[in-house]
Amino acid sequence: MNSLEQAEDLKAFERRLTEYVSCLQPATGRWRMILIVVSVCTATGAWNWLIDPDTQKVSFFSSLWNHPFFTLSCITLIALFFAGIHKRVVAPSIIAARCRTVLAEYNMSCDDTGKLILKPRPNIQ
Repeated sequence: MNSLEQAEDLKAFERRLTEYVSCLQPATGRWRMILIVVSVCTATGAWNWLIDPDTQKVSFFSSLWNHPFFTLSCITLIALFFAGIHKRVVAPSIIAARCRTVLAEYNMSCDDTGKLILKPRPNIQ
């Protein structure tokens, strides 16, 4: 391959990588909003559950039954983590980190948006 073909391949790779990372951004934003809302609901429900004087007087399951908002928000939060929301929230960062690992062998890197960063060649003496 000549240098022109190599440059075109690098440009095509960079375009595809930035396209893929940018397509993940809207979904990542939605997952972050869902996680924030459910976390705030869980924290609010936990606060109400903890300050309720009846919580100390009844059994654990009865106290959860008396606070359905807290119970449902906890179940939802646990279900979201089992479904892998923690990976979906940081998906673009995972892709960029894996690309950096592979590109390091070729004396290159990439930023979080997928743009390639060419590093200077090391001086071999």
